[in-house]
Amino acid sequence: MARKKPPLPTKDQLRTFIAESPTPVGKREIARAFQITGDDRVPLKALLKELSAEGTVGRIRKSAPPPGRLAEVSPIVITGTDEDGETLARPLVWEGDGEPPRIIVQEKRGSPALPPGTRLLARLSKRSARLYEATVLRRIPTTSDRVVGTYRLGPDGGRLVPADKRSRSEFRVSRVDAGGAEHGELVSAEVLPTARNGLPEARIVERLGSSDDPRAIGALAVAAHDIPVAFPEDAVVQAETAKPVTAPGDREDLRELPLVTIDGDDARDFDDAVYAEPDGEGWKIVVAIADVAHYVTPGSPLDRAAFQRGNSVYLPDRVVPMLPEALSNELCSLKPKVPRPVMVAFMTLDKEGRLLSHRFGRALMRSAARLTYDQVQNARDGKPDETAFPLMERVIEPLYGAFRALLRAREKRGTLDLDLPERRVFLGPDGDVLAIRSRLRFDSHKLIEEFMICANVAAAETLEARGLPCMYRVHDRPTYEKLEGLRVFLESIDLSLPKGQVLQPKHFTRLLSRAADTPYKQMVNDLVLRSQAQAMYSPDNLGHFGLALRRYAHFTSPIRRYSDVLVHRGLIKGLGLGEDGLTDAEAARMRQIGEHISMTERRAQVAERDAVDRYTALFLSSQVGGEFSGRISGVSRFGLFISLDDTGADGLVPVSTLGSDYYEYDAPHHRLIGRKTRVVFQLGQPVQVRLADADPVKGGLVFSLLGERRPAARRPEGRPPAASHRKRGSRRRG
Repeated sequence: MARKKPPLPTKDQLRTFIAESPTPVGKREIARAFQITGDDRVPLKALLKELSAEGTVGRIRKSAPPPGRLAEVSPIVITGTDEDGETLARPLVWEGDGEPPRIIVQEKRGSPALPPGTRLLARLSKRSARLYEATVLRRIPTTSDRVVGTYRLGPDGGRLVPADKRSRSEFRVSRVDAGGAEHGELVSAEVLPTARNGLPEARIVERLGSSDDPRAIGALAVAAHDIPVAFPEDAVVQAETAKPVTAPGDREDLRELPLVTIDGDDARDFDDAVYAEPDGEGWKIVVAIADVAHYVTPGSPLDRAAFQRGNSVYLPDRVVPMLPEALSNELCSLKPKVPRPVMVAFMTLDKEGRLLSHRFGRALMRSAARLTYDQVQNARDGKPDETAFPLMERVIEPLYGAFRALLRAREKRGTLDLDLPERRVFLGPDGDVLAIRSRLRFDSHKLIEEFMICANVAAAETLEARGLPCMYRVHDRPTYEKLEGLRVFLESIDLSLPKGQVLQPKHFTRLLSRAADTPYKQMVNDLVLRSQAQAMYSPDNLGHFGLALRRYAHFTSPIRRYSDVLVHRGLIKGLGLGEDGLTDAEAARMRQIGEHISMTERRAQVAERDAVDRYTALFLSSQVGGEFSGRISGVSRFGLFISLDDTGADGLVPVSTLGSDYYEYDAPHHRLIGRKTRVVFQLGQPVQVRLADADPVKGGLVFSLLGERRPAARRPEGRPPAASHRKRGSRRRG
């Protein structure tokens, strides 16, 4: 019987194969991969020609660039923005050693923002061994390009006003493409390839709600970043038909051990529980984590859906979970008094908090209580409530004893401790913003963090000791360019970083300590944060610079992070704990998986930040004209970024509102200097501002400065302001 010929691949299959291939591919490799032979090569060639026209494969190369160097024209993928607002990318293909170089994308002013995951064909210019600049040639289509914004009806038809702050172009929407949308609605649309009267066109594909309804803000953030919401039917069925584990079987029975969960009062899933008891002069601690790998097996519908999402997304009004609620809120959630299967880390510490030994196993537990950070802190401060009081002697006091030991170990190794305030939005039943406050941090927060860090280290050590693949959580050292930029600024305020030695986190902590009693405290904190590399996932162990750890992995949150599921599977395979461990196919794809989940993490971070910005703008929209105190949190050639003291809200003072002077942008010292008046506006400077405009849809705030302006600060010897030019420091007139 003749062998059935394989079908031709679809465009999406070809795009996926090209993007995920560890090496550049051409026609021969594609034909071989899809078993295309004979006359079928003709339609394959036609498909590849179409993809080439779209920019997916560029021209099929005849030769590849040398290993470790990127081709002049290369496909790249957007990964996010850095602290200075620069758009960052990585190559789709990297053949060099270690992590790929950093790519800064040069965007045109007024063009729509490029969300994480966007694929582009770009011309690359090498700036240093680890830095390229990219000029976008064209976008590489994957799914339809999307835009979200407000639909408006006018005398000449429909218009879509993008919600992106950086986009200045509107889209024309014909009557047949309006999808029934009404004037003032928030919508999601796909961009059409045609244009009329100079305007691009779009077709509305989803109505998100009225722009006056605060409950539409979450939907806007989800649609803007293309975050998957609906689970595939087969994944939902798999989750809803899963059975609870009610008997230990081959698992250790920990149902009598008083493990407790400690989370925020707004937590929606509970995936970690802790316990501690004295062990001579040291401590024994137990960290039990929901056994998600028991339910989410490799290659299953649930696994495919979880991988696609990469992580849960937490917005003020909703959660977009990585797993269906039947698992995330039920079978995998460590609810009190209910048996739950867990992966457990049993660890022994000495009195100084050093990790002496550890082992991992699978167990069945029953949480003794669901506690909040406030409850535990109040109990520690002598005010236990009725839930915490019975647990004081056996549970809460030993937890704090072990925490003190772990804290000594943290202080001895010298971690980087930055002041990173986090805004929390409080919503009413109708979605209105009731308040915006900074989240308070207690010792109870730090206690859980230290227990989780200890378990994460133990997991990485276990996998590494057995020579097994591990998805490390890596945080590389700051780059030379970032450090030199920081040093230049520090010299201008009589502070410094050591030279001629390898910098450690403790050096930054000492710097922050020296700046603590100066007017530059917050400014130095901000700049140290901006100098740091971005944490990511990788099978290559680069260590974790911020935590001063040689090896680190994420083990403790598998309900909300796919990286943790992989670490669980690695432990299951390495320790012989079941048949649902890491597969050979997963092990071979660890690098690609790491890049994907790093991208989804950044996508979630941007969506969460955008949602908070929009709710903040909504909260302040009734206070336009009001006066506020704040500080300059960023300086650019087009204006000053201001952070308000009370709410942490961020907005812009446009350079055009600073008066009639010319302002030169001194990038190394993060300041604008008036050419005539010598007035200086510098990072960290306290200011009084008036709120001029608040746009809840775009999440943008515009301020104007009040009060007398500061006199020019004396420049450091031999360090004049940066020369003005378009890219680095253009001169702008007010």
